[in-house]
Formats: sequence, structure tokens, C-alpha cells
Amino acid sequence: MFRSLLSFFIFHFSFSVALFAQENITFSPRIKTMQVKVDGEWDSPSVVLLSRGHHVEISFDDLQAQYQRYTYTISHCNADWTPSDLLTSEYMTGFEEQRLDDYEPAIGTEMHYCHYSLILPNEDTQLLVSGNYRVNIFEDGEDEPVAQACFSVLEPRVGVEIEVTSNTDIDTYEAHQQVNFSVNHRGYQVSNPVTEFKYIVRQNRRWDNHVEDLRPTLMQVDKLIFNHNRSLIFPAGNEYRRFEILDEYVPTMHVEHMEYDNTYYHAVLFTDEQRINYLYDEDKNGRYYIRNDENYNNDTESDYFFTHFTLQMPKVAGGDVYLFGNLTNNRIEEAYKMEYNLIDHQYELMTPLKTGSYNYMYLFLRDGEEVGQTRPCEGDFHQTENEYEVYVYHRPFGTRYDKLVGFQKFNYKGH
Repeated sequence: MFRSLLSFFIFHFSFSVALFAQENITFSPRIKTMQVKVDGEWDSPSVVLLSRGHHVEISFDDLQAQYQRYTYTISHCNADWTPSDLLTSEYMTGFEEQRLDDYEPAIGTEMHYCHYSLILPNEDTQLLVSGNYRVNIFEDGEDEPVAQACFSVLEPRVGVEIEVTSNTDIDTYEAHQQVNFSVNHRGYQVSNPVTEFKYIVRQNRRWDNHVEDLRPTLMQVDKLIFNHNRSLIFPAGNEYRRFEILDEYVPTMHVEHMEYDNTYYHAVLFTDEQRINYLYDEDKNGRYYIRNDENYNNDTESDYFFTHFTLQMPKVAGGDVYLFGNLTNNRIEEAYKMEYNLIDHQYELMTPLKTGSYNYMYLFLRDGEEVGQTRPCEGDFHQTENEYEVYVYHRPFGTRYDKLVGFQKFNYKGH
């Protein structure tokens, strides 16, 4: 029923990439399943403590089966992810460009690939200051990266407290959630808290709708309070949808049937429908976990399946529908734009995914806009459990970079 499409994805699939420097991005369609883990935790935020004993692991698969020599560079960035003014020697030890030597070929899979990983800090590189870091990965001899991975290093100096409520200044217990937070800087030397601190607030690790350029609504001694700020009101969305691909022959969660086209495996998911009601589920706010049916050597013995998504609903005018979640690096990308089938009245997409457990949603992006909307496909419901993160950066007067001095995440459970 399906012909082999790997060469199409690798050699003919073009990406229209808007460069957001703070995001994890794969610039080459050969690079799949890029993950950033902290201290070995698959669902942890990409924030690592500056103190010893903590590490970041960056990993990805190259669907080109033979070994490819890769190098990487590490850049220190400001709060807005523009490059900081620090010299390389001021934020890290080691050479500016280094080889990525840790790799393993896939074993016993129909789709051949090599799995690459990088751990920071390591014996060659130590990170010296807090803030944002961007790792660019290059094919040997090339000037443009095939991927970039981002993480932050934290030196906790201030306390952050978060409150989320569905009683917002837009509506009351309907479609939105209001984030309020406070920053306690007692014992930390700050000359002018209003001008020296910067803030980033995210919902479910999304960057398309993140909030910055915030000012406190109330100042107390050693404390800044952000309450009733309309820019911190987020559409609530719905719980993420879920599926699992664990076995070549046995359909698992939300998989209608499996197929084999004599070259690769296919997983056809049950048809999704437009959501008009809140649907409670124990989701993971968009994350995925790579594993196979035996949960053994997951990085190199988990195969890839061409996974077929279908969303049955009327076509929405004035924009496009995208598959979205950590499986798309939380990016609205051309590679994950769904095509509308006028005959069957449904949006459709096929993409190769490694076996595992996945969360996903469908976002609508209106023409000319950059922020995806949950309402047209998923609906917005105040009960939705969402994760919110607050980053606090500090640039003392006369210094040349933004420190990350505070971080907190909060899981809102509205049901």
C-alpha cells in the first residue's frame, strides 16, 4: 500500500525554517529524534545547575547509516538568546570547536541510522558561568549547522514562586489561565531590580507563545510581584493526545494497524477528531519517551516507523494546521504542516518516528502570524493541566552577560 519514502524525506523534503535562536532545531531532514536531557531525566527541563555533578546530554539520530564525522561549537547567549559579549575562554574551558566522538550504529532495525550523543560538561569542556548556551552541530568541513540544541545553566540566587488561576482578567473559569509569580531577591545584591532583572515565561516549553519584557506590578522590600498582567494570560488548550509505537506487529495505544512495505514499517493511527469538549488524560505536556517493546538498548535497537496522522474536521480558512509537540521540537515547521484531503474532509500527515510513547497536539497557525492557536483543533478549557516555567536573568550594571539566577516550574491542575 505504501512505497518506500526514506529517500524522499532525506533528499527532497525541504524545510522552511524561521530561525529562533533559543529553540532546538534540526536543519537537515536526516537528523531525527534530537533530545536534550538533564542528569539523565528524559522529561526534565533543559536547565542544569552550575555546580559540579550535574550534566546535559544532547543526542540525535542520523538516518544516513554510515558514520558521519561531526563537530560542535558552544556559544554563550544573553536572556534573549543573542550571543553574549563573553570570550570563549570566559564561559568555558577547551577548544572552541570539538569533535563529536560518541556514536553507535543501529542494530537489527529496518531503518538504518547512527545514534550520536554529547555530554556536557566533560573532560575536555567545563562550563564556567550561568546563562543560556547554544550548541551548534556541523558536518565536518561545512559552515552551516545541521542542528542546534539549547539549554540553560542555573546559579540559584533568587527565589521564584508561581501561582496559576483560571479566574483571569479575560474570562472566569472558561478558556484561559493566568500566571502570577514573585521573585524574592533577599540576600542577593541588586542595585536596581527593575532594570537589572529580565524574565521569560513559557507554557509547556513552547517558544511560539512565550512572554518576555515584563515589569513588576508591585515592589516590596526584596520582592518583585507580577500579578494581573494581561500578557501572562495564556489560552488553556486541552490535554495532549497520546499514542505508543512499541511493536512491529501488535498495534498499541491509539494505533489502528501496522504495515510493512517490504522496506520500512508503517504505523497508522486512529483518526483524530476536532475537540469540542475538555478531555481529561494523564499526559506529559508534549514530551515523548523513546523505547522498544523490550525496553532494551532503546537508543540503538528502536526502529523507525512512518507514522500516519489524520485529523477529521472541516478545513479552517486563513491558515494551516500543524502537528506539534516535543516530537516537532516544539516548533511550527513546514515539515509538520498537514495536507487537507478534500474528499475525506480531513488533515493528513506522514512522518518517520522512532518507537516510543508520544504526546502530540494539532496547532492552527493563521496566515502571517507566528503564534499557534489551540482553539480551532483542540479547544481551550480552563481545566487543562499545563506546565509553566519562569526564568529570571540578572545583568548587574557594567557586566557583559546575563546570568540565570532563578528558575521555577509549576504544574497547574485545574480539574
